[in-house]
Amino acid sequence: MTEAAGTILTAPAGTMRIDRFLWYARIVKTRSAAQAIAQKGTMRIDGRRIERAHVPVRVGSVLAFPWNGRVRILRIEALPTRRGPPSEAALLYTSLESLSANAVDAPEASA
Repeated sequence: MTEAAGTILTAPAGTMRIDRFLWYARIVKTRSAAQAIAQKGTMRIDGRRIERAHVPVRVGSVLAFPWNGRVRILRIEALPTRRGPPSEAALLYTSLESLSANAVDAPEASA
């Protein structure tokens, strides 16, 4: 953190920590759960594997991570200023995964 003209700058304008985004967007219930997802090493942001909860995301970033036996793929549409109601949180991202996608660990059907 740097101090400039009496204000503390923590991140470039137009970015937000991945753990805060996941929590504000109500993808996870707690911020510590969001940190655990980011630190597990299975999340990708724009194709890059991350292992830290403080990685910045911006509008247009694509997130991919395993969640409840499936791979969730989300594109960030807006950065939140607060943890609002679910209806507001749903406008923050667009789900990109196919509706007919198979579960991550599901056995394939043999022909």
